[in-house]
Amino acid sequence: MSTNPPSPDKIMQIGMGFWASKTLLSAVEMGVFTELAKQPEDLETLRGRLGLHPRSARDFLDTLVALGFLRRADGKYANTPAADFYLDRHKPSYIGGVLEMANQRLYTHWSHLTEALRTGKQQNEAKDAGSESPFLALYSDPARLKSFLAAMTGISHGANISIAQTIPWKQYRTFADVGAAQGDLAVQIALANPHLTGVGFDLAEVGPIFEEYVGQHGLSQRVRFHAGNFFEDPLPQADVITMGHILHDWNLEEKKMLLRKAYEAISPGGAVVAYDAVIDDDRSQNAFGLMMSLNMLIETPGGFDYTGADCRSWMKEVGFRETRVERLVGPDSMVVGIK
Repeated sequence: MSTNPPSPDKIMQIGMGFWASKTLLSAVEMGVFTELAKQPEDLETLRGRLGLHPRSARDFLDTLVALGFLRRADGKYANTPAADFYLDRHKPSYIGGVLEMANQRLYTHWSHLTEALRTGKQQNEAKDAGSESPFLALYSDPARLKSFLAAMTGISHGANISIAQTIPWKQYRTFADVGAAQGDLAVQIALANPHLTGVGFDLAEVGPIFEEYVGQHGLSQRVRFHAGNFFEDPLPQADVITMGHILHDWNLEEKKMLLRKAYEAISPGGAVVAYDAVIDDDRSQNAFGLMMSLNMLIETPGGFDYTGADCRSWMKEVGFRETRVERLVGPDSMVVGIK
């Protein structure tokens, strides 16, 4: 029997993981990767252009090298391919919006996870405002709302492209994206399927942001905005209703209510497509999905993430005759129900 103790490496890596996280988040905030997307730069040039203090500039940039986000050769720093593709603000592939939101909001809110675990109460802006609405504080500030919706595009973009390409859209004519946010899912579906017309359904405050994004992609004639509250109003009639990162925001009864409303709005033979970071049925593999559920504890009064089996059972309960789970990209999967 070995007398060697187990390694503490993973414990320390995870326990001190906020060091690496904040280093990356600060780099995104200061535009390090956007600056280096232009050309490689030496320490002094980069320090000056980013406004870094001399004391910490080399340590900061070399940390980004050691973490694998930058390369250094012949005294000059450059982006790695992944950083250049995903973290340059000027590229359409930019996913830094969600990291900007994490830096501005979630990093602080997650410092109260222990309190959330002990009280079951959310720990975001709504806590300080004395309101249970997870979105009231966000939607009351247009600038913050636009930043939040752009972040939602960043975290959803890969899955949106996958949905636009994998659902058998040829058998459908219309779709409605419920909780449309900036509109990226609707845009990707319409770009990949020129025969479709669609609707983005969300609160009225989202309308100008949605319409601007759709217009930038030249889709204003085929994709329009429909203002409404999915708790108070019926959902738009369509062949397919999509819900991207929506169901996990709400408690169990609210989840079932949204699926029931979708069933009522969908044409016979139509489909509902709900996607989130769906947890594996054994609840032991998709760590991101499980932590996203903890994030719903932080962000919402009753939201939680769910397994594919959970969602399929809810869909069957409200009337969908066929259901299936399909992997998308990263931690995301979609649950499809056929009416």
